[in-house]
Amino acid sequence: MGWPFFGETLHWLVQGSAFHSSRRQRYGSVFKTHLLGKPVIRVSGAENVRKILLGEHNLVSAQWPLSTRILLGSHTLLSARAEAHRQRRKILSRVFSRAALETYLPAIQKVVSQELRGWCRERGPVVVYSSAKAMTFRIAARILMGLRLDEKQFKELSSTFEQLVENLFSLPLNVPFSGLRKGIKARDLLHNYMEKAILEKLQRKDPEAHSDALDFIIHGAKENGKECTMQELKESAIELIFAAFFTTASASTSMILLLLQHPLVVEKIQQELVSHDLTKQCHCFTAEESLAKSQSGQESLRDRGKENKDWDSKLPLLLRLEGEEGKETEGEDHSYSAATVPQETVHGTTNCLHSRSRQEEASQRFGNLEGPECYCQPSLTLEKLSRLRYLDCVIKEVLRLLPPVSGGYRTALKTFELDGYQIPKGWSVMYSIRDTHETANIYQSPPDAFDPERFGVSQEEREEHKGASALRFHYIPFGGGVRHCIGKELAQAILKMLAIELVSTTRWELATAHYPKMQTVPIVHPVDGLQLYFHSVKPGRESKTNT
Repeated sequence: MGWPFFGETLHWLVQGSAFHSSRRQRYGSVFKTHLLGKPVIRVSGAENVRKILLGEHNLVSAQWPLSTRILLGSHTLLSARAEAHRQRRKILSRVFSRAALETYLPAIQKVVSQELRGWCRERGPVVVYSSAKAMTFRIAARILMGLRLDEKQFKELSSTFEQLVENLFSLPLNVPFSGLRKGIKARDLLHNYMEKAILEKLQRKDPEAHSDALDFIIHGAKENGKECTMQELKESAIELIFAAFFTTASASTSMILLLLQHPLVVEKIQQELVSHDLTKQCHCFTAEESLAKSQSGQESLRDRGKENKDWDSKLPLLLRLEGEEGKETEGEDHSYSAATVPQETVHGTTNCLHSRSRQEEASQRFGNLEGPECYCQPSLTLEKLSRLRYLDCVIKEVLRLLPPVSGGYRTALKTFELDGYQIPKGWSVMYSIRDTHETANIYQSPPDAFDPERFGVSQEEREEHKGASALRFHYIPFGGGVRHCIGKELAQAILKMLAIELVSTTRWELATAHYPKMQTVPIVHPVDGLQLYFHSVKPGRESKTNT
């Protein structure tokens, strides 16, 4: 159990996933340890996790570490119990309904496209994890919460939020220079900003304009006969940004790394996009990077400005760009190109104008997003994304192999038996997502292999080898039971749009000698942030993958 009070916390923080896997191999799928100031029972395996997740409000109740509860607050979905949890979930379900997600998608697609173009304009390596956090924070703050931020405010708020999240899992010691003290300082700054933003929303003349998540929360509570307090609104806003910010950034980084390591998977995604007519290339993308990176100066800023003013005048240039041959990148050990599958050209302007109208609508709803306008890419909808079955398997496999969070916390409401052990009333229980994925024996491929096609096997085929009752608890990146992740559809949509943008317009390559190791506490991410070079790819260009 380790030292008094500290227990094995330091070993856990230093060793990461190796801490739990070594003890699981030694003690089995249920073992006792001491983390973050209190004893904890660690649980893995589908049957054991099933009992914990389906035992919510009966056997167990959500109980995150004290530091997490202090920093996120008591009015969050994370901390709510029983009837309070059901009511809050009902209100928040509006935020992530299918209708609401459809309204977010055009603006999210625009942010993803602009962020990726920014990565391609960088002359040096891009630290992907940091850049992914900037992208997902922009989506969470600007699109979900409707915050109107200039670039300086955006960077300040993003940095403050990062300080909060980095200290969520810290020892509960509110003393100078402690992690908890740093987190409290960041929380108070965020609450001050959120209060100003919320007051501005409450003073709007049109209370029926449900344009973002915070509006849904405010009006959803009223429709359920409840008035949210300012403290509840502030904590809800922080919780939503947290849920959409770090975990999605982690998954985005993991996806980019795994696609770089598995170029054949990228080719299959590209082939699927071709079959669904979702490969129309963004010509502005290539021209813009050429302008930013070119040393010859053959393309002037004045010419570029004229192109942006008149859409129709672009078309001859676009057709010329299609025939140009790209400059090859030399001397890299690991790279992947987006152009292994021939790309289709834009037929006329119908698709561009349709996408343009959706993007302009997004700008009106969520404010002007930074960066030059681009209307070449086909607009993505939930229906279009749902047709991409192989891409869906890829996203599932990323989340299986590298789930952003390692597990969830519960407290035993009464003494009960689990896998032959007595779990005492009042003890903390942590179910492990990562260990459960690693020990699942329902797939034909080895658990440690990256194989999206494992999810192409039908449910019936799996049920021949395993009982259907526990089958779904072998795969739990979004938890399960009454507390399954309410925003999982949004997270998957963001990952799919990022993947489509990557494989359609970009080539990326490793900027370091070796692939980085992964850190798993508190959020999965590469220890060096994953340093890559990004380059835009011209339509019709053949790829050359360096190995």
